[in-house]
Amino acid sequence: MNIPAARIYFPDEDKEKISEQIKEVLTSGMLTLGKYCKQFEMEFAKFVGTKYAITVNSGTSALEIPLRALDIVGSSVIVPTNTFFATPASVIHAGGSVIFTDVADDLSLNPDSVNEAIQKNTKGIITVHIGGMVSPHIKALEEICEDNNLFLMEDAAAAHGSMLDEKKAGSFGNVAAFSFYPTKLITSAEGGMITTNDEKIYNRALVFRDQGKAGFSRNFHVELGYNWRMSEVHAVIGLSQFKRLQEFIEKRRNIAKIFDKRIGEIKKVTPIEIPANSRSNYYKYIVLLDEGIDRTEIKNILKEKYKISLSGEVFEVPCHLQPVFKKLGYKEGDFPVAEDLCRRQICLPIFPIMTEEEANYIIDSLKEVIT
Repeated sequence: MNIPAARIYFPDEDKEKISEQIKEVLTSGMLTLGKYCKQFEMEFAKFVGTKYAITVNSGTSALEIPLRALDIVGSSVIVPTNTFFATPASVIHAGGSVIFTDVADDLSLNPDSVNEAIQKNTKGIITVHIGGMVSPHIKALEEICEDNNLFLMEDAAAAHGSMLDEKKAGSFGNVAAFSFYPTKLITSAEGGMITTNDEKIYNRALVFRDQGKAGFSRNFHVELGYNWRMSEVHAVIGLSQFKRLQEFIEKRRNIAKIFDKRIGEIKKVTPIEIPANSRSNYYKYIVLLDEGIDRTEIKNILKEKYKISLSGEVFEVPCHLQPVFKKLGYKEGDFPVAEDLCRRQICLPIFPIMTEEEANYIIDSLKEVIT
């Protein structure tokens, strides 16, 4: 058996439909910001439960554009340290400064750490739905934002279809960013989506994504924008995958049930618990290794002996210890919970076309390696 960290899946019937629609796009000559982008936006906004959605060329763009629309120049934004580089980088590129904070035991932004981190120039908070789970801590973050007149942004890059109390990721904060990178729940090859109920953010985002132009057909620039457009070809691919989203989530959840049932057989391994009122899409299935277990060795043995590639951690090195952010002045020991959880976690491979046999093989193999 050979199990990769992820398998990108396009059924044959979808590939045929995508090919037909791409031919249509090429024939039409309308290659960007056309009818498929608009359809993708309308369907995605309806699914998430927001008034607006904006297609863009990447999840990174989906983070930076709203931050520009929120005018964070000269302000600070609070970000959890266990997130992907793009989250804090988008703050810096949008003209703001980053304040890193520690996380809770579920890897989500810790409200107590946020309260301690707020400064006079703090304008907002970015919470990250790590591994596809919407943490109940978001409710406390909403209260903090309301009490301190801060915006709340969701980095929902990997949280397509995830919910808390039947409310979908992407509809909690002032604005949210999704990614359609190849390894995500659904992909458009490259691409992203912004969701919001704020008309001002929506209108400014439309301008920013198209070189800061006041309108698509006129070179009259009112903002310092950039080329952040999604092409029609990418929208065609994204729409095809979007129609499979619920199916993909259910299949991931079925695999997660197998892991849940059997993970207790493995000593020295503890899964990150999903609260009862949270419905994860299981972008990641995260488990923690006991102290003293060499993660690198575990991963190497699984890959070389059992042909199992584990998914990437979320994340292996927290941002405050990344060399690129060294000048911010953080050091090892500043955020002990995040440092501990980042050091001890592994993510089991999980994807919608994984078989029950493969899922059981993963648990059996991990059990042999660790015990």
